[in-house]
Amino acid sequence: MTHYSAVTEEVVEDLKSLVGPHNVAVEPEKLASYSRDEVALQFWDREYRAEVLVLPESTDHVSAVLAYADPRMIPVTPRGAGTGLSGGAVPAFGGIVMAFDRMNRILEVDLENLTLTAEPGVVTAEIQAAAARHGLEYAGDPCSGDASFIGGNVAENAGGNKVIKYGTTGANVLALEVVLPSGKVTWFGGKRRKDVTGLDLVHLMVGSEGILGVITKVVLKLVPRHEKVVDLLVPFPTIEEAITLVPRVMRELKITPSSLEFMDRNSLRIVSRYTGSTLPFQEAGAHLIIQIEGNDMDALSDQYEDIGDFCLENGALEVFVADNRNFRDLLWKTRKNIAEAIIVFYTKYAKEDLVVPTGNIPSLLKRVDEVCRKYRLEAVNFGHVGDGNIHVNLLAGEESENWQERIEGARRDLYRSTKELGGTLSGEHGVGLKRKDYLGMFLDEAQVELIRGIKRTFDPNLILNPGKIVDI
Repeated sequence: MTHYSAVTEEVVEDLKSLVGPHNVAVEPEKLASYSRDEVALQFWDREYRAEVLVLPESTDHVSAVLAYADPRMIPVTPRGAGTGLSGGAVPAFGGIVMAFDRMNRILEVDLENLTLTAEPGVVTAEIQAAAARHGLEYAGDPCSGDASFIGGNVAENAGGNKVIKYGTTGANVLALEVVLPSGKVTWFGGKRRKDVTGLDLVHLMVGSEGILGVITKVVLKLVPRHEKVVDLLVPFPTIEEAITLVPRVMRELKITPSSLEFMDRNSLRIVSRYTGSTLPFQEAGAHLIIQIEGNDMDALSDQYEDIGDFCLENGALEVFVADNRNFRDLLWKTRKNIAEAIIVFYTKYAKEDLVVPTGNIPSLLKRVDEVCRKYRLEAVNFGHVGDGNIHVNLLAGEESENWQERIEGARRDLYRSTKELGGTLSGEHGVGLKRKDYLGMFLDEAQVELIRGIKRTFDPNLILNPGKIVDI
């Protein structure tokens, strides 16, 4: 076990001299709000609390703080917007929380090379809007995009609604400026689209959850923005009928949707209580949202008619075309508010982020039902069915007795089933602190030791985001 140094008054004063007094805070209420993410507080067996908050304004600030903390064995936890769902930004050993609220500038939109360069504290939706102003698109589209920071997206390799067509965040990252735990500043990658010079250090950093280095600039790939977008809402009597259709749409119709999302009946029930709105066939077993895009409305109309006819021929109750802004906004408001509705209406819940090969999703959801019966739980299932990533939410419901014991048993059974089905424990939320103890169920000892070795190479003093992914 690494022994870390406490943050003393002298340390606080030193930090103020490095980044300015206005960028350092020790007030208890601030420390509390910057010491958590979206993981329910009831999940942790104790309270985690930073000892000091640092809000850097530049790469130089980040470098100075890390160069100061590293030899003194003061832990540093990088933090984005706090929208994470793995405890990745929770300061497991106290120390410094380094939050990027003030590194929030879009530095460049390069129309020649179709790239955008941003600091880590830029909200994802602002990046999308900046690209759109030039007729371009940043295709990363996490459901938290209205709040999450791009630096956090990169650190988690966030997924979202458009992975089926454009890939995860990492597929859209070309280069990173990174400050190593020693304080050294370096660049990985560049604006070039191809590079096999040495190892792919860009994508070693992507998804590393802040344990290897601190991201201070991101160069993102932009693509031409499609002029026309159409969303279809397709209710089905059963989950299995909905999900088995997903690969067939792509295989038989030769159409790749930009989004293909799934919501079960319980999802719609809880989110309608939250938003006050309902969708057609509210009590259907499952709903799909299928989004397609293009530049020719006639060609797009042919595509959505083909998809609609195909769905109706294969069990769909109806096909609704979101051909006006109000209906389209309703669809995505419904989909994106399910997670928030759970937080509002339930005090005890566990949000899981399982991913399996798409063809095994029906089997996974049957296992979810079995686990819920065994442990007397309720489930709300929704997610990115096009890429096999289902957000399984286990709820205590009206029975909260022995919650911790029941949920631990349920999670272990569910993870075991996920592995048997060729899946893994997280598709986009990350391991962090929350799932660390279960990593050995999915990775063998050789893989875990490789992760530990990489961590030691980048961070020999183990000061950066300690306690996440693996114990050392």
